[in-house]
Amino acid sequence: MAEKAENPSTPPRRRAPAMDPDQRRAMIVAAALPLVVEYGASVTTAKIARAAGIGEGTIFRVFEDKDALLAACMAEAVRPDDTVAHLESIALDQPLADRLAEAADVVRGHLGRIGAVAGALAAAGRLERMAPKPGKDGRLPDREASLVRPRAALAALFEPDRDHLRLAPERLADAFQLTLMSAGRLGAPDPLTTEEVVDLFLHGALAAPREAR
Repeated sequence: MAEKAENPSTPPRRRAPAMDPDQRRAMIVAAALPLVVEYGASVTTAKIARAAGIGEGTIFRVFEDKDALLAACMAEAVRPDDTVAHLESIALDQPLADRLAEAADVVRGHLGRIGAVAGALAAAGRLERMAPKPGKDGRLPDREASLVRPRAALAALFEPDRDHLRLAPERLADAFQLTLMSAGRLGAPDPLTTEEVVDLFLHGALAAPREAR
């Protein structure tokens, strides 16, 4: 039986371009993150490789060892890029309370991801090994960097109401960020809802005074 001739009008199939090391690292970390949350430090590199659709040896061509991969997962969880992008996309033409509620959900989601990865590594006694070392001022550089950009994006959400604010947007953004971090602390038996956090932040703890009868 004669072989079917190729259609000359069909372009030749091209192989997908090879990833550079940084792209491959990012792809492996993206596949590893949910597994680290689920299995903690006990997750195997074989399982991560299957999730990434690569051979296990490929992991060790871009990571020195499993600890280096786990450290990269922790760094990725802390990285604020996606959080900042979501905050910057919030429409400024809606009421301030709605802006802050949307922002609170974004920030709390980011903090939750950090807590999930950190908790999984801490349960296996590996978090201290993954954590960055404090600088001369005692601060953790990665942690500080992860807070600065979201804080600036939060300040922009207050800016349209600057003339009606008691404090500058930058100071309010700092206070709101700290409020969200406190409200989302791990182990809280009955955590505040987003609506409760925003309402307390904007209107305080006291209820409106009753009208004189």
